[in-house]
Formats: sequence, C-alpha cells, structure tokens
Amino acid sequence: MINLNRLSMFVAVVDAGSFTAAADALGTTKAVVSFNVKQLEQELGVALLTRSTRRLALTQAGEGFHADCVRLLQDADAAVDQARSGQAALSGSLRVTASVDYGNRVVVPALAAFARLHPALRVGYQASSTQADLIGERLDVAIRVGALADSSYRATRIGEFRLLLVASPALLAEHGAPRSLQALAALPWLANRPGRIDHWRLTDSKGRDHALRVAPVAHADTASALLAFAEAGCGVAALPDWLLEEPLARGTLQRVMPSYTLPRQPVHAVYPDTRHVSAKVRRFIDFLRTGK
Repeated sequence: MINLNRLSMFVAVVDAGSFTAAADALGTTKAVVSFNVKQLEQELGVALLTRSTRRLALTQAGEGFHADCVRLLQDADAAVDQARSGQAALSGSLRVTASVDYGNRVVVPALAAFARLHPALRVGYQASSTQADLIGERLDVAIRVGALADSSYRATRIGEFRLLLVASPALLAEHGAPRSLQALAALPWLANRPGRIDHWRLTDSKGRDHALRVAPVAHADTASALLAFAEAGCGVAALPDWLLEEPLARGTLQRVMPSYTLPRQPVHAVYPDTRHVSAKVRRFIDFLRTGK
C-alpha cells in the first residue's frame, strides 16, 4: 500500500520546487524527503521527477500523478475533518482566496474573526484578480463575486450586493446631472473590462427593464481603481455598495439617477468537488453566510 506521507512529500517537492524547500516547509530534512520520493518512484515503477543540478521537472507520468495526489490528499484531509466534525475545535489549515477588493473589505475581516474563534486552525489568504486553480494551488475555498463561470467546482451562494451608479460632483457640475437614459449614456463612463461599448441593464421604479449602451473612456480590473477614476472626475462608474459607504458620506461621489437599479450581484463560496467537504470549509462558509 502506498504511504500517504510519501505522497505528501512528493507534492511538497513539486509545489516548493526543490527538495530543500520542501524539507523546510515540512519541518524535516532534505535526506528524508529525497529518500521517500525515491521509495515512492520504486514502488510505482516509474520516474516522477527529472533531476538536474539547477532544477526539478515533472515527467509525463509525474504530471498526472501529481494532480491525482493533490486530490487524494485533499480527500484524506476532508475525511479526517469529517470524522472530527463533532468536535468544537478546528485544526489543520484553511487556505482562502478572493478578489482583491472584496477580499480586503469583507473576506479578510471575516477570516480573521473565524481564526480567533478557532486558534488551533492555521489560516492563509491569497488575493487574486484572476480565477485561481483551487486544486493546483491547494486552496480550500474561493470567494467569488458576480456570475459564476461553468467549472468542475462546487459552489454555495453566501450573499449578494448592489451595484450603484456614481459620479463625482465635479463631473456632474461640468456635464449636468442626467435626467434621462439618453443623457446618462452621453456621459463619460468607466468600465471594469476593455471594450468600445459597454452594456447595462437598468430597472426603473415601475419594474421596467431598459438596455443602456455606453462608450467607456477608461477601464480597470479592480473596483478600487475604478473608484479612484470616479473620484477624480473621469466618468460614471457602477460600483459595489460595500465600497461606497465612505465616498458617499464624504461627498467625493454622488448617486446618479438612483431611481434606476442594476441587477444584484451574487457572492459564492467555491470549493473542490471532493467526496467529503471538510468541516473547516463547511463551517467557514456558514460563518460567512451568517456571521457566526
């Protein structure tokens, strides 16, 4: 029977990029790690790594085996967590990723509060504006805002937020506050993706939907960057309500045509589709959803 510790050491070597770095991460010696990886290759009858004085590389067999090992180790961790789920204390590690702005504003404070409730749990956080590979990067859960792309991951909806149309007082003084959708479309706009035309769906106070086509003058891939553009008077922006409390209170931004609303944006917790969802993941998702 294959030893799970050897699988863990093999994965650590691949993730760390060297036997020395893997040994440091595991709290053991390079000799122990090297011996166990060699034993694993002998038991399998295939080479998993090619070694040189400068670098390690996975063989073709090693590439597929590494991905399978990551999933197997996650399943093993989840099974252990499931068996311990009746215990109040959580232990081990919990690795979370989220987009930069939502993560800093919402996820990190929640993760810090969760860590205080479970002092034996080691938490890690990774901010990213891209869709992380949960399996390859050994992440337990990703918090994603907006519509989800199709994937092999599982997802649980944990909340939603509003997008508000805002602009600086200077921009509205220069162009005039819009009183129609045509006037709104004629204003300079900001976008969260590049493109000549941006499409928005607005709903009026009577529940009627309206399509709005605008030509962005600038774009950025983070909400905080769009916020800075908007406060500088560059254009109208659709920004999340969790980012706007302070700018609206200070008066650096104002609502634009507030009788029109944008579709609410969902927030999901996304996690690997393993046979056992670990207790730490389930309880963190519940904590995000309920605050307790």
